[in-house]
Amino acid sequence: MKKIVDKNYCMSSFLAFRYVAREDMIFGGGGNHVEFKPLPDSEKIACKSIRDIEDCIKMQLKNINTEKAALLLSGGIDSGILASYMPEGTVAYTVSSPAGVAQMEIERAARVCRKYGLEHRIVEVTWEDYDACMDKLMLHDGCPVFANEPQVYVLAKKIKADGFDTIVFGDNADMAFGGYDQLLSKDWNFDEWVERFTFIIPEKVLVDPTKITDVYERYRVDEKDIDYLRFMNEVFATSSSGAYINAFDCLGIGYLDPYAIMKMAEPLDLKRVRSGDSKYLLRELYRERFPEFEVPEKIAMARAVDVWLADWEGPKRKEFKKNCIEGMTGEQKFLVYSLERFLNLMKL
Repeated sequence: MKKIVDKNYCMSSFLAFRYVAREDMIFGGGGNHVEFKPLPDSEKIACKSIRDIEDCIKMQLKNINTEKAALLLSGGIDSGILASYMPEGTVAYTVSSPAGVAQMEIERAARVCRKYGLEHRIVEVTWEDYDACMDKLMLHDGCPVFANEPQVYVLAKKIKADGFDTIVFGDNADMAFGGYDQLLSKDWNFDEWVERFTFIIPEKVLVDPTKITDVYERYRVDEKDIDYLRFMNEVFATSSSGAYINAFDCLGIGYLDPYAIMKMAEPLDLKRVRSGDSKYLLRELYRERFPEFEVPEKIAMARAVDVWLADWEGPKRKEFKKNCIEGMTGEQKFLVYSLERFLNLMKL
């Protein structure tokens, strides 16, 4: 495919979706970004029960050398379930941060390891770690990064240095089994979904933004509605999983997400999710594997960007509006910071 250099479109798309949503577009400057693509639903294994999920996990673990595999363990449902099927003695890694990441997550992960005989290692991630690897990640991918990627890189680098060649993780569980309860909280119409999902509205940040509504139009159902479930499975999944894959590929380490090849055999029960029972199949399996534990609520990968970027004054380049980061969350600030850093790095 012939690539079109369009910096303005790429900047707008990255701010809105955390990746460049058109395959034929690149920033330029020598970058040749190739976006990660989730496995199509037609190629996934349909899971109707917890036994189906269990069989799928076991089958995939048989296909790797588990003696050379390590586990990313947050202490939540998804990675906890995977931990319960790893061989005794497997090393599980949990991230920590000096900027105030909740100790409860580390304690939950440690308890999981004690129950199933895993060795628990904690990796502290600092802003200095982020600063040291961001340029490597961006040069490798030809694209700015968002807040997950440097942290995953630091973890993966430690795991590789410890002698492992494969990382087992569980990023796709939320997407496969109805875990994003806030995004699934209602049946959104088209305009509502655009407002709800867009990470940063490009017009609020960029001097010369490009309209990115073409991405949403692919999922329009009629004049008012949108297929937001398909949007999540394609657009959101691309940016979410892509962050892990870029970090792993940059280091040349293998990876396995057993949930990435799974889908629900029956339509997601949105009423059940909206009543507080998100990921109900995984919750059922977790209760079976950990009958003495409370089922933990969703634990996102901890990132301390709110603290690290609290005093950042914002971008200085001419592409950005003045005071454009006012009122932003740390995650949003990091997108803007990363984009400006990328433009400087690539001399664009």
